[in-house]
Amino acid sequence: MSPKLHRTLRWCRWYGGFVVDVNEVASTLPISGIREIMALAGARPDVVRLDIGDPDFATPDHVTNAVHDAAELGRTHYLPSAGLPSLRSALAAKVLSRNGYRVDPEQVIVTQGASQGIFAALVALTRPGDAVLLPDPAWPNYLMMCQLLRLTPIRYSLKADACFLPTVEQLRDLATENTKVLLLNSPSNPTGAVIDRGRMAEILDFAGEHDLWVIADECYDEIVFDNSFVSAATIAPDRVVTAYSFSKTYAMTGWRIGYLTVPTWISTTVAQCQESLVACVSEPIQWGALTAVTGSQEQVVRMRDTYRRRAESVLDALAGTELKAYVPGGAFYIWVDITSTGMGVRDFALRLLDHCGVSVAPGTAFGTMGAGFIRLSLTSSDAQIKEAVRRMIGFAESVKDGASRIV
Repeated sequence: MSPKLHRTLRWCRWYGGFVVDVNEVASTLPISGIREIMALAGARPDVVRLDIGDPDFATPDHVTNAVHDAAELGRTHYLPSAGLPSLRSALAAKVLSRNGYRVDPEQVIVTQGASQGIFAALVALTRPGDAVLLPDPAWPNYLMMCQLLRLTPIRYSLKADACFLPTVEQLRDLATENTKVLLLNSPSNPTGAVIDRGRMAEILDFAGEHDLWVIADECYDEIVFDNSFVSAATIAPDRVVTAYSFSKTYAMTGWRIGYLTVPTWISTTVAQCQESLVACVSEPIQWGALTAVTGSQEQVVRMRDTYRRRAESVLDALAGTELKAYVPGGAFYIWVDITSTGMGVRDFALRLLDHCGVSVAPGTAFGTMGAGFIRLSLTSSDAQIKEAVRRMIGFAESVKDGASRIV
C-alpha cells in the first residue's frame, strides 16, 4: 500500500455504508477542556457557573435598540467585507482616544468576533509550515487555529515566578528561521496578567530583530484594574495586528462582532481574507456596534468596577486558605493554584461540579503550563461567586483531609 493511500484510508469514516474521506487535521482537533465542563454544567440547572467567560450583564439597551431599529429600517443587506464605513471610522477614533495610537479607517477590519479576526490575520500572514509562538497557558483556540492552518505552534511558558509574563530570553531560545508570528495576549485569559510598557517594548524589539509579525489579542483592553496596560501597536504599529472584541467590553458575546487594526500594507489582504471567510458581518449588528462605541460608556465603567470588586472578594476569601490565588491586572478571571489538594485539575473540576454544583475551568484546558491551576470566571452574581468559593474551599479542605463528606 502506498503511503498516500495509507494516509487516506487512515482518516476515512463510515457513515451509512459510505466511506467519507475527511481532513485529518480537522478530524483530530482536541476537545476543549473548557467546553467539556461547560456542557456538563449546562445540563444541570443548579450549578453555580464559574467556568465560562460570558458576562452576566445584559447588552446595553441602547445597543439592542439600535440593532432592532436597523432591522426595522431594512438595513439587512450585504456590506463591504471590511465593515460599515461609519463603524470603521468610529473604531479608528476609539483606538486613538482609548488605546493611544492612530489608524486610518481603512486599517480597521470588522470581524465576526475577535476569534474569527485572529484566524483571518493568521491566514493573511502565514503559510503552511510556518512557526507561531503561542503563550502557555492561553485561550485554547489559538492552538486549534494553528492546527487547522497547518502551522507549527511553539509554546512559550508563562510562569508564576515571572508574573505569568513572557520574557525575551525564552522567546529568543524558541524562535527559529521558520518563525513568522508572535502572538501576545494582554490582559491575559486565563491568568489576568498585563504586559506593561517596559516589557512590551522589549518584546517588540525582539520581534523586530527576528522580523516577526505580532498578533496582539487585546479583547480585554477596557477591563483593566491599574495603569499598566499598553496596546502593542502604540510601540510598533508597522508590525502589529491587534484584535479587539465587543463581547467582553459591551457584554455582546452572542452577537459575534469584533475588529482588527492592521498596518496599511496588509489591510487589503486581510479584507480579502475576510471576504472569503464570512463575506461580511451582519449589518444590523454593525449598527448596534456603532451605537455601542459612540454612545454612553457608563455600563463599561460599571462592569469594570464590578469585576474588580468581585476579584477582590475572591482574593480575600482565598487569602486564609492553601488555595493560592493570583492578583489579576485585568480581564475577569482568577487563576488559582490547587496543588495543595494533591488532585489533578481536571479531576478537581469534575468532582467539584459533581459533588458541590460548582463549575470551574481546569488549567490544563489552556495548555500544559496550566497543570496545578484552575480558572474562576467572575461572570456570575456577587452572591453566586461568594457561595461558589465557599463550597470550593470546603471541597478542597475535605479532599486534603481525606474526608468523604460532600460540602
